[in-house]
Amino acid sequence: MTWSRQTPYPRGQTLTCGDVEEAFSREGGDVRVVVEGEVHVEAQEHFYLETHGTIAFPTEDLAVEVVSSTQNPTFMQTAIAESLGVSKNKVKCRARRLGGGFGGKESRCALHVLPTAIAANKHQRPVRCVLERQEDMMMTGTRHPFLGKYKMGLDGRGKIVAYDVQYYMNAGSSVDLSQLVAVKAVLEAESCYHIPNLRARAYLCRTNIPSCTAFRGFGTPQAVIVMETALLQAARQMGVAPEQLRDVNLYADGDVIPSGLPLTQCTLRRCWDDVMVQGKFTQRRKEVDQFNSENRWRKRGIAVTAVEYGLSYSEDFLNQGAALVNIYTDGTVLISHGGVEMGQGLHTKVMQVASQVLNIPLSKIHVDDTSTGVVPNTSPTSASVGSDLFGAAVMDACSTLMKRLKPIQDGNPQYSWEQLVVAAYLDRVPLSATGFYKVTDVGYNTETGQGQAFKYMTYGAACSVVEVDCLTGDHHVLSTDIVMDVGKSLNPAIDIGQIEGAFMQGYGLVALEQYKVQGDGTLLTRGPGSYKIPSVGNIPRSFNVSLLTESGNPKALYSSKGVGEPPLLLAVSVLGAIHDAVRAARTDEGLNPFVPLNTPATPARVRMACCDRFTRLYEGEEKKSNRRPWFVDL
Repeated sequence: MTWSRQTPYPRGQTLTCGDVEEAFSREGGDVRVVVEGEVHVEAQEHFYLETHGTIAFPTEDLAVEVVSSTQNPTFMQTAIAESLGVSKNKVKCRARRLGGGFGGKESRCALHVLPTAIAANKHQRPVRCVLERQEDMMMTGTRHPFLGKYKMGLDGRGKIVAYDVQYYMNAGSSVDLSQLVAVKAVLEAESCYHIPNLRARAYLCRTNIPSCTAFRGFGTPQAVIVMETALLQAARQMGVAPEQLRDVNLYADGDVIPSGLPLTQCTLRRCWDDVMVQGKFTQRRKEVDQFNSENRWRKRGIAVTAVEYGLSYSEDFLNQGAALVNIYTDGTVLISHGGVEMGQGLHTKVMQVASQVLNIPLSKIHVDDTSTGVVPNTSPTSASVGSDLFGAAVMDACSTLMKRLKPIQDGNPQYSWEQLVVAAYLDRVPLSATGFYKVTDVGYNTETGQGQAFKYMTYGAACSVVEVDCLTGDHHVLSTDIVMDVGKSLNPAIDIGQIEGAFMQGYGLVALEQYKVQGDGTLLTRGPGSYKIPSVGNIPRSFNVSLLTESGNPKALYSSKGVGEPPLLLAVSVLGAIHDAVRAARTDEGLNPFVPLNTPATPARVRMACCDRFTRLYEGEEKKSNRRPWFVDL
């Protein structure tokens, strides 16, 4: 793989607040401890259950109708229309449901949608294209690998005074969504910590691998891992517990984030305090230390980390959703909206909204395919705002219908729902309505790095305990406790499932999933036989998820919050726990307790980090042989 830091794509992204240079250079100032370093956050494959697939039908009156596994039907419609040289009203794109997406089906669908649609249009026959797993992994791109280079300055109390970070992003062979990923990465560079002086710069680097693309978290996980690595190094240099540094730097209500947004109703401290209790941190810290004092070749580690995640698209025009609601004379309801169901429970939540507004049971409600022929100009289903946008659009449409039905209902209070609908039909009251919702008071200027980039924040915290075999580098997650603020949950069962799934996917990023390519860009990990994703055996042996009580969010539907992406960041607690176990092993050897761990923290990397006489023998042989690795770390 060719990685060139000197030849980035034309535009990157920068965010600044305060004066970093002045903070570091001020003699006798607040900065008493300075740490510098770098860490790689490598690629991650989406590995959705269903690979990319498309079937295209030539039609009598349209150029083509396409059923595709895409998170972004409108983008596919636009791309097909441009490729065929026809207007958009001649192209219809539909999606019933997807077997997972995670951002990988937002833009990269074009690789198989366009050839399929062109072939169907040319030959006037239905054409189907479904990628095999190996083809999917070789073609469709991954999470962006980052090289993070950081410099952090802290005062004597452990408060972060200044943070200067550079991200070198492996964008792959084309830009795709890399520019927007860079925006999100710099916006979340500070993670959940208040930093008065910050400078974050992201550079897009062109390489000879398939274009990297959107992935759950959209640049934020990489930025958080870099931040937590810097914080760990600072804690080890200062001789204090990482939790102490995290605690004193957490955002509080009223703090202003680097882009200029003041935090209101910030529940980060509540999540942190609750997980410290739920996770029995003090007790488990003593148990871990006791275990480590009695075992040389097995070590345990514990860590608590928090998350603050901003919800909204950075591109303002994407913050909109639409829906169509039809009521039929038998009292049943059909909903069409612009969101795509891909296992996140979006249709279920939308049905709950309609049930609440129309005051009818869920059994009378059905959600139709997502179709550009029914609801046009849709935003992609991503960024954890699907329920916010499309749920609110359905609420708007249902509210319109209830206003139309109210005069008849007031005059006939004894009518059942079915009688009410029939009476409205006979009175020629329209029983179909469109709904629309747009997010207000959001606008971020990527040129100046200022503006309200997020409508609101989702908060959470996690405590994890791991046990590491120092002779093999293998590890087991003994326990994980999570407290997540999702406001007033629309569906707690769905939200807890999303939290658990996101955490495990993040665990794969930080500890398991190693993407390997040869120097010429050829992918070596082409399936589950060579690419390890989390399995049943990797689930924490004790896994407890709680939703923060007495929380709300007046800025979204029914005071709920987006939940798809934020919990993925909590898997950094596992990485912190592995660091803690490695620290114990290195301390026994009388070595510097801190060593940066590139992610994923595979057994090989953990083993070499647990330095001892065996690893020194191996390193000596490696230097003598001057062997080069047979694959390239992304």
